[in-house]
Amino acid sequence: MRRRGHTRESEIGKCLSQMWEEEEEEKEKEEEEQNSAALDNEDNPSQIQRRGHFGIITMDQDSELETLTTVRATYVAPKSHDVRLKGIRGELMEKHLAQRISEKIRAEQNPPTPKTDFCSTSQRDFSVTGFVPLSLETTQVHDYKTDEAITFWSENQQRVEGVTAVETPTSPFRKSAFFTKPISERLDETKPPPDN
Repeated sequence: MRRRGHTRESEIGKCLSQMWEEEEEEKEKEEEEQNSAALDNEDNPSQIQRRGHFGIITMDQDSELETLTTVRATYVAPKSHDVRLKGIRGELMEKHLAQRISEKIRAEQNPPTPKTDFCSTSQRDFSVTGFVPLSLETTQVHDYKTDEAITFWSENQQRVEGVTAVETPTSPFRKSAFFTKPISERLDETKPPPDN
């Protein structure tokens, strides 16, 4: 029997057993299609793809699946010999060593909380016995509203790098237009800006 679509040239070189196997597979496939054709005609294809065919595996649709598997049914726990495999002293030493290691790890992971020092900065630094506070005498009158604040930067302004030219030494960090002034206007100036 020749299969459809095959010519004599394609069958040359094929073994007779291979051809028989192919024919058997084709027959089985056709039988399977014929057997499932009645099932496919009952519902529309989208419903079959969603929930599958009913009645192929079991006829009782309300039955529950068994929880007992083959492995659970056939498993037998390994039996230990009644002979001691480890000596009493070795077993006790092993337990003692494991206990010491676990205590050491527990102590490293949970260190004891340090004792809280309730001494304030005032008590520690200013209320010390023998401390005499000194009040400095004023050398000149200062007005906090108009005077420039004395900071680290104002005292070290001559050594600060990357600062634009200072117009007035009393207020070095005020707004300066030297950086944003156009070159055409700066060239007209008679006096060049001071360099630090």
